[in-house]
Amino acid sequence: MDTNRRDFLKIVGLLGAGKAASALADVPGIPQEKAGPSEEAMGVLVDLPSCIGCRKCEYACKKHAGFPVDSIESYNDKSVFSHHRRPSPDCYTKINAFPKSQDGTQPIYVKDNCFHCVDPACVSACIVGALRKHPQGAVTYDASKCIGCRYCMVACPFEIPTYEYDNALTPEVRKCTFCFDRTSKPGGVPACVEICPREVMTYGKRSELLRLAREKIGANPTKYVNHIYGEHEAGGTSWLYISDVPFEKLDYVKISNTSPARLTESVQHGIFKHFVPPLALYGLLGLIMWMNRTAPQDGGGEPVLANDSPGDPSDTADSALDRDNHKAGGKP
Repeated sequence: MDTNRRDFLKIVGLLGAGKAASALADVPGIPQEKAGPSEEAMGVLVDLPSCIGCRKCEYACKKHAGFPVDSIESYNDKSVFSHHRRPSPDCYTKINAFPKSQDGTQPIYVKDNCFHCVDPACVSACIVGALRKHPQGAVTYDASKCIGCRYCMVACPFEIPTYEYDNALTPEVRKCTFCFDRTSKPGGVPACVEICPREVMTYGKRSELLRLAREKIGANPTKYVNHIYGEHEAGGTSWLYISDVPFEKLDYVKISNTSPARLTESVQHGIFKHFVPPLALYGLLGLIMWMNRTAPQDGGGEPVLANDSPGDPSDTADSALDRDNHKAGGKP
């Protein structure tokens, strides 16, 4: 079969393109179309004006996660509100206070934790499948798969995932799990929702929570701003918020309604998930072997290298002598 180098390159290119296309078509982490919430997706509606800043949700979160926790009475300390706090590797949720009145005497308390996006950018960015979006709504993390690349931290528009930088041997990415061990079972609710004394948070189907939020806003138009945060932001989130203060004054991220996952480079998943780089390497090695292959001389003589063409004007007497010595078993 007479195949020249150009034909070979075409074959390698077509094989590589076909492999890459098939890889991207079935990568679990890459939705091929814009994802939407399942009919059974659950969520939490947070009524911010009802929160009194007791921080019992912080206590319940740490206790349920198995982190060291102080007495529940210690959470009455309001001095923590003097500075803005973020979720940390040993506490998945934090309460912050923002001034509601001009003199700052009437604060509004804001709960900060993972939003559990409908189409999470962290899941799309993870090249090893350590993060997973469940139909129930939760975004969970599998430390056994994590390679510590922290792409999820870069991808999250809300800057929620944290990392155990002080753990030199087995660091993990840490974030709210939506109490998946509880909420994945019938009747289970997140620990923070269960402990809240003011019933600030309502756990239920996301579709029903949106309806409830609209009813509250419609019934109290002077109390609530006409905005359900999380209904559309970043493609929609499982945690939804209503407020009597514009969300931009509460440090909520102003973000497009399109999920960042739609903007991430999906090719990287096909590359790392289906090992296209080794395929390209094998193709390159095959090309090198093809270029340096041996071929029989005209007339059925000894095989020669492809770049040693008999009768080449550039073939000097010394190189010809070297070949003769090689054929005879001698030394140059």
